[in-house]
Amino acid sequence: MCGRYACFLPAEALARVFSTSGPLPNLEPTWNMAPTKDAPIVRFDPNTGERRLEVAKWGLVPFFTKDLAKARKPINARCETVTRSPLFKEAFARRRCLVPAAAYYEWRHDPSGKTPFAIARRDGGPVALDGMWEEWRSNGETLRTFATLTTNANPPLSLIQERMPVIVERADWKVWLGEEDGDITALLRPIPVDQLRIWPVARTVNNVKNDGPELLEPHSLEIEEPVLV
Repeated sequence: MCGRYACFLPAEALARVFSTSGPLPNLEPTWNMAPTKDAPIVRFDPNTGERRLEVAKWGLVPFFTKDLAKARKPINARCETVTRSPLFKEAFARRRCLVPAAAYYEWRHDPSGKTPFAIARRDGGPVALDGMWEEWRSNGETLRTFATLTTNANPPLSLIQERMPVIVERADWKVWLGEEDGDITALLRPIPVDQLRIWPVARTVNNVKNDGPELLEPHSLEIEEPVLV
């Protein structure tokens, strides 16, 4: 369902890929992005008619939240229920974004423990995850947060996890961001798996304290069943 991903491209590179304008945020590269961390998002600013590269915390806080300390802060939303959920429906309708990732991780539950896999685009470009953002304000404090969307996983990803993040193809970015009219719900589908490559990585990624490019290095499986590589 995507609870961790790698995001190490500098802001300048992300701005070029996603055609954003305006000031660039300071981004810390990470190969182990985790919930509650600051992460880059791409959103459309209707006031300027331009895309912006900005930073938000992973874990959505609805604008109507009264007590921040008790807020649930979900990191994912199910695409099957997002239009009905009180937590997500406003953000889904009005505040959609793209969440850039170089790759994301999924875990398979094996007898010996959780086996991690990395998933990236075959063409080498960033994965653009479907996202929604919110802005929570209280007593002069402003907090921008986001969540990603998930759908049913395609085989062979379904051999690892039953869910996968919704990934937006470049041709659909304008519709998803609200720059053009289109059927948003039609984009809530799994990306064809032949556009992705999947490989096992070391279990060091399981600990959020571990970070570095070595986390994406292929790792020999110690379990019986290999998965698509």
